[in-house]
Amino acid sequence: MDSFAGKLAIVTGGGSGMGRELVIKLAAAGCSVAACDLDRHSLAQTGRLAAARASGPARLSVHECDVSDEAALLRFRDEALAAHGPAGQAGAGGADHVDLVFANAGIGGGGSLIADPREHWERVFAVNFWGVYYTARTFLPLLIKSPEGVLVNTSSVNGFWASLGPGVPHTAYSTSKFAVKGLTESLIEDLRVNAPHVRVVLVMPGHIGTDIVGNSLRAFGADDAEIIEQANAGFRDTAPTTAAQAVTIILDGVRSGAWRVLVGPDAETLDELVRARPEDAYDYEELAMRRAAWEAGGEGQAAGETEAS
Repeated sequence: MDSFAGKLAIVTGGGSGMGRELVIKLAAAGCSVAACDLDRHSLAQTGRLAAARASGPARLSVHECDVSDEAALLRFRDEALAAHGPAGQAGAGGADHVDLVFANAGIGGGGSLIADPREHWERVFAVNFWGVYYTARTFLPLLIKSPEGVLVNTSSVNGFWASLGPGVPHTAYSTSKFAVKGLTESLIEDLRVNAPHVRVVLVMPGHIGTDIVGNSLRAFGADDAEIIEQANAGFRDTAPTTAAQAVTIILDGVRSGAWRVLVGPDAETLDELVRARPEDAYDYEELAMRRAAWEAGGEGQAAGETEAS
C-alpha cells in the first residue's frame, strides 16, 4: 500500500494517544477515517484536530463505542459505512468496503490474578483482546471487499515479555497482549489461504507517551482530575517515544509491507534480548546486565552468545 490517499480507515481507541495520532496522520495523508472511542469528549477533540489537518478527499466521522461489546462494534460498523458513502451522509448509499482497520483500543490494570478484583482483570482482557477479536470479526468481511485490505492489531512488548520488572504483577495486560500477538500471527496463514489480497500487521510498542494510565484509571471509576493528570504525566512525559513518533513508525511499516512492527528503541532492544536468550527473560539481574551491554554498544555480546560460550 504505497499511499493512504482515497482509502477508508477504521481506528478504534481514536480519542487519545496513538489512536488520535493515527486519525490525524491518516487524514493528513488524504485518507478518510471513521474513529471510535468510549470517551466522546476526547473523540470530538480528535475529530477537530484531524479536520484541521485533513487533505484531499479525506472525510472524518467519530463514533462512541465500547470495543469489548460486539453489538456496539456492529453499530459502529453500520454508522461508519453510512457516514462514508458517496455523499458522506447516512441514507445516501453507504460505503461497501474498508481498506484499513487499526485495532488500537486498549487499557491497563488488573495486574494480579491473585490480588486484584476478578472484574478488573477481566475488563482489561475484554477490551484488549476481545476488542481486537470482535474488531476483526466485524471488519474482515469489509476488508476482503477491498482491493488491498490491511488489518493492523496493536499488541505490546508485553506481548513477548510478560513483565514490568521485579515486584510489579502485570498479568491481565500481558496475557491480553500475548493473545493479540497469537491471533495476529495465526491470521497470516489464514489470510494467505482464504483472502490473499488482505494482510495483517502486528504492532508491538514499547513505552509510548500516551494517556493510557489516566484512561485506565477513568475506566475503573477514578474521577479526580488532578490525580489522573499526575499519573498521566508520570507515564507520558518519561517515554522515549511520543505518540506522534510511534504512529509515523506504524504507518511506515504498513506502507512497507512489514507484518511485524516494533515501535520505539526500548521495544527493539528488549525484542533482541528476549529472543536471544528467552530463558533469561525473567532473570531481571541478568537481563539488566545484558541490556546495559547492548546499550553500551556490545550488541553481539549482549545477544550472548557465541558457540564457544
